[in-house]
This record gives sequence, C-alpha cells and structure tokens, in this order.
Amino acid sequence: MRLFLTAARFQLRLAWRSPDTVQVCVTAPLLTVVFLAISDHAGRADLSPYAVVAPTLMSLWLLALYTAGELINTERSFGTLEGLVAAPARFEVLMMGRMCAVTAVGVVSFAESWLVAGLVFDRWLAFPHPAVTIACVLATGFATAGTASILTSLFVLMPSARIIQNTLSYPFYLLGGVLVPVASLPAWLRPESQAVFLSWSADLLRDSLAPAPVSDAVFRLAVILGLGAVGFGLGLVLLRRVLDRVCRLGTLSQT
Repeated sequence: MRLFLTAARFQLRLAWRSPDTVQVCVTAPLLTVVFLAISDHAGRADLSPYAVVAPTLMSLWLLALYTAGELINTERSFGTLEGLVAAPARFEVLMMGRMCAVTAVGVVSFAESWLVAGLVFDRWLAFPHPAVTIACVLATGFATAGTASILTSLFVLMPSARIIQNTLSYPFYLLGGVLVPVASLPAWLRPESQAVFLSWSADLLRDSLAPAPVSDAVFRLAVILGLGAVGFGLGLVLLRRVLDRVCRLGTLSQT
C-alpha cells in the first residue's frame, strides 16, 4: 500500500505537466459544447445529461489509455524501465498506483463539462441523487484504471503504444454507450456491451442526473467495481507473465 500511494503521488505531480492531461482537460469542454449545440439544434434539451456524461467518460478512458502506454514508452526511452523492473519494489503495484492517480485527474473533466453546460448554454444540471453520482464517478475511475491496466502488458511487448491507443478509443465509446445508449445498438452487439464497464457507468451516471429514482443503484455500482477488479486482476497476472518473458529473452528494452 505504501508503494501504491507513493506511485500515485508521483504521477499526480507529473500529470499536470503532461501534454496528454492538458489535451484531455481542453477537449472535454469543447466536446460538451458540440454535443449541447447538437441537442439545441434538435430541440432536445432533455439530452443535456448525455452531453455532460459523454465527455466525462471519454476523457477518463482516453487519459487512462494514453497514460498506460506512455508510462512504458517514457521509462523505456529514458532507459529507466530496466531499473524499475529489477528493483525490489513490485513493478505491477507501481504501475497500478500511477494509473489510479491519472484517472483521478480525469475526474476533473466532469466538473468542466458541468460548468460549460451552465455557463455557455444556461443548463445548470441538478444533482437529485448526489451520493449515486459521486459513487458512480469514483467507481468509474477505478474501473477505468483497472481495464487500462490490462493493456500495460501489451505496451511492454510493443515498441510503440500508439497503434493500440488509437484503435481502442472510439470502439469503446460505441460499445460503452457513452453518447448513444446501448439499447440503440444492434441487438447482436448489446451482449458484448455488457462486458464493457462504460456501458454500466454511462447508464447509471445519466440516471443519477434525472429526477426519477435510480433503480438498482447498489447492484450497478457493484458491477462497475467488479469489472474494474477483474481488470486489475488480469492486468497483474498478464504483466507479471510478460515481464518474466521479456526478461528471460532480453527484449525488455527493445525500441
């Protein structure tokens, strides 16, 4: 736990100077403006929660995805990856701590989107279920870090992470029903969406912003946390196996 917290604090100090963090913080308000402008043009003010939730979840996933790859690429380019792997401290725990810190920064995008909706479009969304909203955002941050950690092992194997980063952004947005509900997807695609934590997060977060009572909130939060825990578990196992393989073959520092 001490290593985890130390890694998280270290990453938080780096995050605010990272171009990826700046990009996400700038992009979230712009996406909110685009989505709200579309809903205004269609005369659908009731879609305002969608316009706030979508940039939040997109920012969280994009930041985690980029960071998962850049952590490996940066350490490899600086020549410090071998030292981190050889150190007595567990490399997997170090990576997990840094990933969780990054998703904590990504939560800022929710506040940005909410403020843009109010200041620019005068749509001040209420929080009729604040406890559910906060719990959902925190659970989503945990699940995001857990799911992205699965990809860390792939980034260790590959010279560059950009291909995977660019490939796994928009497909996850669609499968997760970030902007378009899962119910609007083709019937054959909906079962796959249930395995993506974003689909549960998007539905629950939108419901928490509606005045109607939120149904099965505890169960849905448990599913999000469960999917995140499964992601962390798979990430730890895969990363340990990949590290053993590249250390045995001497390919850890490949470029």
